Amino acid sequence: MAEVKFYDYADDKRLKFAVIIARTNGKWVFCKHKERDTYELPGGHRERGEDILTAAERELREETGAVNFTIQPICVYSVKGKTRIGEGADDETFGMLFIADIASFEDLHCEIESILVTDHLIDRWTYPLIQPKLLSEAQNRGYL
Repeated sequence: MAEVKFYDYADDKRLKFAVIIARTNGKWVFCKHKERDTYELPGGHRERGEDILTAAERELREETGAVNFTIQPICVYSVKGKTRIGEGADDETFGMLFIADIASFEDLHCEIESILVTDHLIDRWTYPLIQPKLLSEAQNRGYL
């Protein structure tokens, strides 16, 4: 079972992931990876030399095709528990949660098969123990 915690701050060096709650025209934007039949929030690993905001902007462009958008940080989160193969059950990883409003899109050219723009939250999450908690925290902090 994954344990998710939220923080107002963490040292930038600890932030490994950027996850973005994306909206367009008041609707949710979710991604579907080519190798999965579930949906997820856009996001991913930070690359070497990137600051976390640059990673979030890159991931949003890559995974949704977003061209024109605004983006801002919400909070730091951590996940403790075995969430991927090769991780230990006690490993704690940190990321930054962002919110974005997308004004326009272009075609996708990556591992994402499609995006879903919808009025409703999805039921089939890729990370059901993590991503709904991120949305709940954003709502608790007044971003949704």
